[in-house]
Amino acid sequence: MFFKLCTFLALLPVPALAACLPTLDGSNPCPITLHRPPTVLLSAMAQIGRSLFHDPALSGSGRQSCASCHDPAHHYAPAGSAAVAQGGTDLTRDGLRAVPTLTYLETRPGFSIGPDDAETESAATPSTAAIGPHGAKTAQNNTDSAANLVPQGGLFWDGRADTLQQQINGPLFNPDEMASTRAIVLARLARGPYAPMLRRLGGPAVARSDDLLLSEALFAIARYQIEDPSFHPYASPFDDWLEGRARMTPAQRRGYLLFNDPAKGNCAACHPDRPRPDGTPPLLTDHQFEALGIPRNRTLAANRDPAFHDLGLCGPVRTDMVGRADLCGLFVTPTLRNAATRHAFFHNGVYRTLDEVMDFYVLRDVAPDRIYPKDHDGRPMRYDDLPPPYHANLDITDAPFDRHPGDAPALTPRERQDIIAFLHMLTDHPAR
Repeated sequence: MFFKLCTFLALLPVPALAACLPTLDGSNPCPITLHRPPTVLLSAMAQIGRSLFHDPALSGSGRQSCASCHDPAHHYAPAGSAAVAQGGTDLTRDGLRAVPTLTYLETRPGFSIGPDDAETESAATPSTAAIGPHGAKTAQNNTDSAANLVPQGGLFWDGRADTLQQQINGPLFNPDEMASTRAIVLARLARGPYAPMLRRLGGPAVARSDDLLLSEALFAIARYQIEDPSFHPYASPFDDWLEGRARMTPAQRRGYLLFNDPAKGNCAACHPDRPRPDGTPPLLTDHQFEALGIPRNRTLAANRDPAFHDLGLCGPVRTDMVGRADLCGLFVTPTLRNAATRHAFFHNGVYRTLDEVMDFYVLRDVAPDRIYPKDHDGRPMRYDDLPPPYHANLDITDAPFDRHPGDAPALTPRERQDIIAFLHMLTDHPAR
């Protein structure tokens, strides 16, 4: 059952909220038992999916598998430091966007536009509804934002796939990624080491239908991602802390409090960090979409054309929202789990370190000259990757984006480092 994880802090009365903050020695005064996905032996279909996930022969180059960009040793994210991955039949073509992690997708809801409701996803508003202005949302009080119409859910940076099976179909046939063809994939499915078992599980109909054979293979990869606990271990020091088995360092404790402080980091407004009352672990994302005005990454091949702009929900990859001006520039909020191990941040990979990410959040509005390139007159070209007609979509409501040039930054340099110290707590332990 899909759910949208919310910040549990908002559900607690004020006295309980204060009582559950980390103590001075970094311990958790309100430990709980987290309810993780059950660990079971992989089904036969998921075992086939594992083989397919690691099979480079499915690609156009014959040298690139799903695991090439989604490395299990790097939390199913890229192992390298490049902003985007290279693919194509000769592995020289740049991808359009930074490669996201495949972890913690097992409960991602399908795409919808509906109320910013912390408790349910069942009342989605049709996607033709304009989202319009929204009330501010904070780490400790989402009441003012509850009536917002917000895009949420779906896979990829633009939410265009609703299931893992649909998602796999994208990179497999993308000419800039695995660059395969239907003929290459079907030939491999007929001759690969997993072929006999795939035919056996698929039944007689698979032998008669190439469409069904391909669908079964994509389904197998999806089952592998859902069943294998390495895709969703919930095994970070922060999970240990939630269960009362670890303490925060002084820096981590300060960072955690800043992360949840609506007047400082306000990070938990979009990256809720508390379990639900049933003990479901936090995903550190609300699955929603935001227009943040990320600087243009001029190193990307697609951006060599100054007229090109990646507008997320309204194109160019996603096509069903073309013409929705209110959605242009919006990209999904990723999970912060394992963020400290990443080397490319935001949809265009423009930043390579958490220090740069924190500087962007804190300085975008108060010191834009430190974030954006300058024009011929020395003025910062604010929001240089989002055309002016869509600037109304930018988040200028939620802290720390509610400030203006010359205002004091929401976080000092030391406070930014403290939040980064907390983010390191979100890195999963190696498999135990």
